[in-house]
Amino acid sequence: MNSDTSAALPDPADFEAVACYFCGENACTDFVTGQDDLTGKPGSFRFVTCDACGLAYQNPRLNVERIKDYYDDEYISHRKKTDWGVLTWFYNRGMEKHDRQKDKLATRYVSLDRDSEVLDVGCGAGTFLTRMRERYGAKISGVDFKDLSHLPGFDQIEFHCGLFYEQDLAEQRFDLVTMWHFLEHDYDPIRTLQTAGSLLKPDGRLVIEVPRLDCVSFRMYRERWPGLQAPQHTVLYNREMLLKVVEKSGLEVVDYLP
Repeated sequence: MNSDTSAALPDPADFEAVACYFCGENACTDFVTGQDDLTGKPGSFRFVTCDACGLAYQNPRLNVERIKDYYDDEYISHRKKTDWGVLTWFYNRGMEKHDRQKDKLATRYVSLDRDSEVLDVGCGAGTFLTRMRERYGAKISGVDFKDLSHLPGFDQIEFHCGLFYEQDLAEQRFDLVTMWHFLEHDYDPIRTLQTAGSLLKPDGRLVIEVPRLDCVSFRMYRERWPGLQAPQHTVLYNREMLLKVVEKSGLEVVDYLP
């Protein structure tokens, strides 16, 4: 018998029904069923589309306490596992490339220097923030659901552990707030985006990256689409719904890149 509760099949009591994150309606239609292809934990997770607005989201979803089990040492973006055998060099190079691409994208819209403050929501291992400090001298802060502050570089990061919208952060503080593949995990995206907006300086920018549901790879792979990533992903955004959610949160869309 396996005593590791993180590998146990979810109990029905671990799930909670949710209304549409965008419009609040309950009527919905089955869309696709996903499994935890990332770490292989058991369970099937139902995604639906809202009958009123069309948003695709997981319903029912695992409650906040139970979902923690799915962000363990095998969760790749947290980089807790460092030994990938013969693939370790390629893994590290790939992760460094991601941070370079994030840097290039974010600095298209905001100039950073030693007076700048950067907040990364869902900061994971903090390597993007470390790059912002090393390249621009920016003051760096991070928020994550899991406490990864023992990892290298966190002695230079103002780290907050827990739900983003529950953190004690000053309004109009940040020049740049980033959410790299975070919003699709969020349990209250409208509240999260409103919080981000309140933390931005008047000329600050929020950069959001999510898997795009209206893409060729989803049509090809459906329930095996990597962007599904059940149960960690709670919402599946296409271009239309992402822009609607952002605008409903009181934010102005400056640019959209596929």
